[in-house]
Amino acid sequence: MTMPILLDTSAWVELFLGTEKGKKVERVLTAERCYTSISTLSELSNWALRERLEPDPFIDKVRKTSLVIRLDEEVAILAGRLNFERKKISKKWGMLGSFILAIGLIYNLRILTKDSDFKDLVSAEIL
Repeated sequence: MTMPILLDTSAWVELFLGTEKGKKVERVLTAERCYTSISTLSELSNWALRERLEPDPFIDKVRKTSLVIRLDEEVAILAGRLNFERKKISKKWGMLGSFILAIGLIYNLRILTKDSDFKDLVSAEIL
């Protein structure tokens, strides 16, 4: 059995756009145990509004097809530490990426992303 997987915002957006990469995300959703960070919901809501779309159907799809992981103290503290270290590797690395990485590490999840800043991490699968 494979390690469960955490879908980041870019993976969800590819799915919602119906791209080739999104088709891979669809396959992952049907074959794997999938998780999503609660922080991804805010990014997806923002993405939908920028695209002049109603966010609720997208958020509903995430809730129905993955387990949403809430942020807690352990995740927040590790994210801060990871952010400090990852900024040394990539200046454009952001705190939300640190939350995704922290959740992946704490919950022992692979990370499915389109973000090339994750490329050096063995737990990341780049779309």
